[in-house]
Order: sequence, then C-alpha cells, then structure tokens
Amino acid sequence: MRLKELKRILLLLVICFSLLFSTTITPVEAAYSGSGSDVILQGFHWNSWQYGTWNIITNNADAISDAGFTMVWFPPVSKSTGGTGYLPNEWYNLDSDHGTEAQLRAAVSAMNNRGIKPIADIVINHRVGTTDWADFSNPAFDDNAKAVTSDDEWGQGTGNYDTGDSYAAGRDLDHTYYDVQSEIKYWMNWLKDDVGFKGWRYDYVKGYSGYYNGIYNDATSPYFSVGELWPDITGDYYASGDNVNYHRQKLMDWIDATGAKSTAFDFTTKWQLMLATSQSEYWRLQDSSGNPIGAIGWWPEMSVTFIDNHDTGPSPDGGQEHWPFEMSKVEQGYAYILTHPGTPCVYWPHYFDWGNDLQSKIKTLISLRKEKGITSTSPVSIQVADSSKYAAIINSSLAVKIGPGDWNPGSGWTLRASGNEWAVWTQ
Repeated sequence: MRLKELKRILLLLVICFSLLFSTTITPVEAAYSGSGSDVILQGFHWNSWQYGTWNIITNNADAISDAGFTMVWFPPVSKSTGGTGYLPNEWYNLDSDHGTEAQLRAAVSAMNNRGIKPIADIVINHRVGTTDWADFSNPAFDDNAKAVTSDDEWGQGTGNYDTGDSYAAGRDLDHTYYDVQSEIKYWMNWLKDDVGFKGWRYDYVKGYSGYYNGIYNDATSPYFSVGELWPDITGDYYASGDNVNYHRQKLMDWIDATGAKSTAFDFTTKWQLMLATSQSEYWRLQDSSGNPIGAIGWWPEMSVTFIDNHDTGPSPDGGQEHWPFEMSKVEQGYAYILTHPGTPCVYWPHYFDWGNDLQSKIKTLISLRKEKGITSTSPVSIQVADSSKYAAIINSSLAVKIGPGDWNPGSGWTLRASGNEWAVWTQ
C-alpha cells in the first residue's frame, strides 16, 4: 500500500473516531416558539360563544394591550356543529357561533394593530360532515372516504390506520393522505395571510402523530405554535418527584415527534402545582435534580404553563370543570407561572371576570416579569421547597415565595408584590 493511501486511511479513521467519541452534542434547535418573552391570554372560555366572542375580544383590545399580553389565543374560527367550535365542518366558512366573519376579522385586526399576535385554534384531528357523517365541503377532499382513517367509528373510511388515539365525536382524518395534508396547509396559510393570524394552538394532538404538526408548521411558518397534549395520569394521582417523569416524558416525546417545531402545554406543572398548593406539599415543585418539576424543568423553551383553560376550569366561570385549580390557590398559581420560565398563559375569566383585585395582581406580575427580563429559558435557583413553602430566585434578579410558610430573600431585595400566601421581591 502506498504511503499516500495509508495516510488517507488513517485520516479517515481519526475523523470517524472523533465523531463517535466526541462529547460535544449539538442540541436540537427549537422553532416556532416565539421570542421567549411572550405572555399569552386565552381569549375565551367554554361558553364565550353565547356572548359574542369576537366582539368581546375587540371591545377589550386596549385592556389586553395595557395588561402586557403579547399573544391572544382565539377559539376555533370555522363553522361547526355549534358552541365553542371543536367539531368543525366548513373550514372556510368563518360565520360561526362566536360571531360573523366580519366580527372575527375585526378582532384579529384589533390585536394586530396593537402589536399583539392572534393565535388560531387549529382543529385538524377530526372533522364532521355538513349534513352527514363525512360529506365534507368547503373544502371537500379528493376522496372524502379516503380522508378518513379506516379504523374510524364511521366504518366507511378507506384511509390508513389512525396515527394516534381515536376521537368518537368526529371523523378522524388520515394525515398520511396527501390531500388531507394539502388542504390543511392551504387553509392554514389562508388563515395566516388573508385573515391575519400569526400562530397556532393545535387541538387534541394525541389524536395523530406529532410528525404532521412539524410538517404543517414548516408549511406555514408561524410565529408561535403550541400543542394540546394532555397526558393521562396513570397509577398514583398523588405521585411526585421521579414518579411523575413518565408524564412529562410524554410531553417531551411529542415535542420531539414534531421535530422540535412546536411547544406543548405543561400539564405536568399544572398537576404538581395544584397538589402542592392545595395540600401544602410544596416540595413537589422540585425534582431530584433540583430543577422545577414539569416540562419547564426539562425543556422550558418549549413549555407553555397555565393554571386553567376552557376544559379544566370551573363551570361557574364558563369551564367544563374537568380539572379545576382550587379557587383559593389561583393567586399562588399565577405568582408561580408568571415568575418562572416557560411561556405563561392566563385564562380569560381569571383576568377579566374574577374582579379587579386578581386582575391587578396578574397585571403587576406580568409587568415585573418584563421588567426583570424573565424569559422562557431564564435560570431558576430553588431556595427552599418544603411542606409550607416554595421559594426561588429567577434570573438572579427576582425572588418569589408561595405558601403559608415564612421566607424572604434577605437584604438588598425590595418587596414588589404580594397576596394570599405569596410574595415577589426584586433587586
């Protein structure tokens, strides 16, 4: 063997070994996760449609801007079988129970004109027909039967098997079918370019593979994307620490399936924060590595924190009461999520319907978050997490305590906000 060839082989071996044993790992780059400094307002509750959702958003546009919200999540905008809109049929028909198309466009414009990004609720796991099970129109698919998964309850779908969980109330769309993908991309781009939406909240994403959310985001380039993956709590509801890792791992798995192209709602943080505050078990909020429990402890940039939404919230406030946060602990909940990493989302009734006191406190917490530059990736140093309190310092410039126990960050800190068993200091 010639010396020149031998040197070439040795060089190739060196390169191969370097690649195999290098300790430098290039992280997956997240996309469509906003600026990192966003705060979301959920612009509706389950019964908002009864009062004219689009006009309500428009009429409160100045108050939304004044509060410091940077995004507003709109409910599904298309004509549906009725109510909140989660059983859509005619995607391009924007006259819905929430209001007329003109009223919707006015609400979207009111947000955009104030620099607030409107986020559309995208229901594409399932769809219902106009007069029958699957007589889809506006748009129809090239083959409506082929657009429905073959294991759908309808029994006449000729598409491939579902790539996720079934949904009995509507026809499960086959996202492997080229025309389902094509029509979804075209419609979503129309919502963005013609109507004025800037991002997506994907409904019931456990119903189909997260891979397709990545495809749809790449095709539409939203400012922000978030998926509603609500993992089942299996086993002990009162589990904590490493015993809840399976739950947040499901959130990580879905984000990974999208190609790191969508954030997810942090249901694990909601779960543990509810138990911590209601049972005075604040040790729940720290994992075995000393990080915040929930998705924000593993991938905060891709985590959207929240207290309640239209599904979980109490029925007197227009929610479905599937998993409500204890009403007396809601202040603590907001003191936590509005000071911590992740992208926080505030529920409309909490801000607009629960009275001026809670509204003022949420507004102050948002202002302090912005003042101290807290973002979705800000560092957290947990100071204490025991049976009576949780305290942490975020961004080395803001301290928060929740719970009945006494704690303060010491000299050099100024108390800036406080309420029912919570306090925030800055330096």
